[in-house]
Amino acid sequence: MRIAVYGGSFDPPHRGHVEAARVAAETLGADRFLIVPDREAPHKELSGDGPSPEERLALCRLAFAGIPGAEISDVELRREGKSYTADTAEQLLAENPGAELTLVLGEDMLRCFEDWYRYRFLLSNCELAVLPRPEEDGDELRALCGRFERQYGARIRILAFEPIEASSREIRGRLPRRLGADELPEAVYAEIIRRRWYGAQPELSWLREKVYEGYLKESRIAHVAGCEAEAVKLALRWGEDAELAAEAAILHDITKKLKPQEQLNLCEKYAIIINHAMLNAPEVIHAVTGAAMARELFGVNDEVYGAIRWHTTGRPDMTNLEKIVYLADAVEPTRSYPSVERLRSLAEEDLDAALLETMERTLERIRALGGEPCPDTVEAAAWYAQRKNQ
Repeated sequence: MRIAVYGGSFDPPHRGHVEAARVAAETLGADRFLIVPDREAPHKELSGDGPSPEERLALCRLAFAGIPGAEISDVELRREGKSYTADTAEQLLAENPGAELTLVLGEDMLRCFEDWYRYRFLLSNCELAVLPRPEEDGDELRALCGRFERQYGARIRILAFEPIEASSREIRGRLPRRLGADELPEAVYAEIIRRRWYGAQPELSWLREKVYEGYLKESRIAHVAGCEAEAVKLALRWGEDAELAAEAAILHDITKKLKPQEQLNLCEKYAIIINHAMLNAPEVIHAVTGAAMARELFGVNDEVYGAIRWHTTGRPDMTNLEKIVYLADAVEPTRSYPSVERLRSLAEEDLDAALLETMERTLERIRALGGEPCPDTVEAAAWYAQRKNQ
């Protein structure tokens, strides 16, 4: 039996890792192709705000799902302490008597191979399959392989490989700046955003695509896009984080298209307690369920959660971001009711005054139609009216 082993920290697994695995699997044609995330890398520190070893294993399952025959192995996670490749090779050989092992590694790892723990054992018992780097001198790599073969009796194969340039360390640095989506497998990026590992913030273009395609009726996209544009404008005007405003606006209506029973099912799922007024007004419920779903699927922080949660009813003493998204929803460019131009101008001059007038207009409209106003809006309007009088 021939077993190929491709190990690493995979912190996180990126498209370069996936392409390397694909080439190795196709070229080597091994009976088993093991992808082995380590528990504790001997040669580098793992990120402090990233996934645990078990969670990196799960990310690898997502990343390499498309590689035929690939097995994600927990062999190194089952051992305590530093994850030495020599120990893994020794264990695999003991568990598979007579097996031939091939280690898949990058050219940069070959260059420091003589610093590896028990490297002579590895060279004596394993073939090396090397993935070259495009910027490196091929003659230099072949010379290095020749020296290893003469000096250690090594068996080395250089794979035909055109790598996708990517670095886990550099990607980790980009994720908090709303970058890196194109460098990671889609499922890996989505999970990182959901868990907000590495301090990741979603790329807004990626978030729009997910929301527009998966959670909105086509007829609602123009409203959501307008709400985002207005929220960004107001955030810049009032010194708030424009990207958080955009994130909240993009997500604010993600459950809007659901039917009343579907909304109630979400309330049960998220343990949301709703009052009588909300039962009769599903357009209010969607803000509560939307905030809960945004947290579950996209890992939104408390500020964004609050802005989504209160964007239909408001509440007393709202944060500025909550006010901004509430008003953006009410006055975005596709809105065309009689007082909208006044409210747009007022939002640029006095957030609280615009908020109170919008709430009073909403309550007046609901009462005129014989409806029951939401208690949250009644309480919020009274709070801001009292603040105005004071």
